[in-house]
Amino acid sequence: MAREFKRTDRVSEQLQRELAIILQREMKDPRVGMPTVSAVDITKDLQHAKVYVSFLGIDKEDDVKTALEILTQAEGFIRSTLAQKVRMRVMPHLHFQYDASIIRGQEMTSLINEARSKDTD
Repeated sequence: MAREFKRTDRVSEQLQRELAIILQREMKDPRVGMPTVSAVDITKDLQHAKVYVSFLGIDKEDDVKTALEILTQAEGFIRSTLAQKVRMRVMPHLHFQYDASIIRGQEMTSLINEARSKDTD
């Protein structure tokens, strides 16, 4: 009987939950704003993880780059805090990437609403 979920999927979900808590409660740098972890993709060997984050209140591209650099510099702190919460033999290296899907979704919603309001006129 095949498993419903692969191990990497279960680890990704656990890392996503814990990283969201760590980034919101433990990060003290105000330049990061309010980070939201939207997804975590982990390699099969569990050595590297891509962490997709978006930031509430940060819209400018320069501010997003600054926030990503801060998260990258704080990777050691984040990994050590994560290692205390998640029991794994080896904690994966974290690679932070900006997830613009939330902003694109809001733009699409506003375009749809605008088109619907024009149809009713």
